[in-house]
Amino acid sequence: MLEIEGLHTYYGLSHVLFGVGLAVRAGEVVALLGRNGAGKTTTLKSIMGLLAYKSGTIRFRGRDLRGLPPDVICRQGLGYVPEDCRIFKGLSVRENLEVARLPVRDGASTGATDERIHKLFPALRELLPRRADSLSGGQQRMLAIARTMMGNPDLLLLDEPSEGLAPLVVRQMLQHLSALKATGKTILLSEQNLNFSLQLADRAYIIEKGEIKYEGAVDDLQRNDAIRNAYLMV
Repeated sequence: MLEIEGLHTYYGLSHVLFGVGLAVRAGEVVALLGRNGAGKTTTLKSIMGLLAYKSGTIRFRGRDLRGLPPDVICRQGLGYVPEDCRIFKGLSVRENLEVARLPVRDGASTGATDERIHKLFPALRELLPRRADSLSGGQQRMLAIARTMMGNPDLLLLDEPSEGLAPLVVRQMLQHLSALKATGKTILLSEQNLNFSLQLADRAYIIEKGEIKYEGAVDDLQRNDAIRNAYLMV
């Protein structure tokens, strides 16, 4: 579904990604793991057209995304949940969901409905009338994911969904995302939290200083102490 080859991205004069390559197949959850500042967010922003990359290719369902603006990329079937959520704080939860609703694309699976969203995120039903800025951090993260789902993405990009959440809320978030995975949703997950990622992902990539240092099945990574200690432990 998603193929990245030889990706080089800069912030101004700073070279951040050095030939990054990865692939995501339909129906799987892939974790992009690494320490803070390793290049995870830059990779996701490059995919979504939020950062222009200098060289390399990003293909979604075989279509080259180079030069496309984020709104066009979104309408191709990619959804992005940034680490800081970016919810519309002056709007209610219901309004946040409604402004993101997109019609089902030709050939796409059945679109998001209120019933499906509430089944995945039951707590949102009671929160619908509340202003988004009155929500807790975990509730805002849940709303951000649900809002992105209203756009009917075929591939969901999640940037640090467990970041800054209390342990209990992290467990709840894992339950929500596991339920989303059970529907067959394809997910590319950027995370520092190794335990969280290993419970959710099928395959993993490790990025360090803008380069992919490891790729493989999650089961293999769980058994590989040397790789985890070298690239993931603080």
